Amino acid sequence: MPPSPVRSSPPPHPPATQVSAWIERFAPLVASDARVLDLASGHGRHARYFAARGNRVVAVDRDESALAALAVDARIETRRVDLEGGAWPLPHEHFGAIVVTNYLHRPLFSFLLAALEGDGVLLYETFARGNEAFGRPSNPDFLLQKDELWRIAERRLTVVAFEQGVVADAKPGAVVQRLAAVGPDRPWPPVLPSG
Repeated sequence: MPPSPVRSSPPPHPPATQVSAWIERFAPLVASDARVLDLASGHGRHARYFAARGNRVVAVDRDESALAALAVDARIETRRVDLEGGAWPLPHEHFGAIVVTNYLHRPLFSFLLAALEGDGVLLYETFARGNEAFGRPSNPDFLLQKDELWRIAERRLTVVAFEQGVVADAKPGAVVQRLAAVGPDRPWPPVLPSG
């Protein structure tokens, strides 16, 4: 039975500017000519990163001021969208990679899987149960349950890497889940990034 719909929480900390080490580690799985969706892109750290790699990026967020700073890059298409306020805003669009960090809105999972090209890459990293011990987000509706990303991905994708647990070197600490997965049309075995 799919998890019940929930709304995402506001960011727990000031906007991050550094590329996530998880995203950077598995970015080599993304083809250089892939169209990348940066979902809930915020200030665009990952949109900028993939654009600098030569990818065409669609950055989607509800924060118009955050998107405005990205609009100057011709490789980044920005779309101001309320991801939680209506129908899936990207019908009939497909992406070679979908990147999601620090964002959770469970009703979007099926749309994300459907929007991923057959050999595409899903890179996801967000907070999980247990994070309430460290601060925000603390509402269980905004925290992944144990193994939740794995269970969602394994229905349609090949999981390349998955981890969950306490990130002790983060201040003030955090509990996260991270996933790197590829579509069923990706040749087996997928080539793992070095490092």
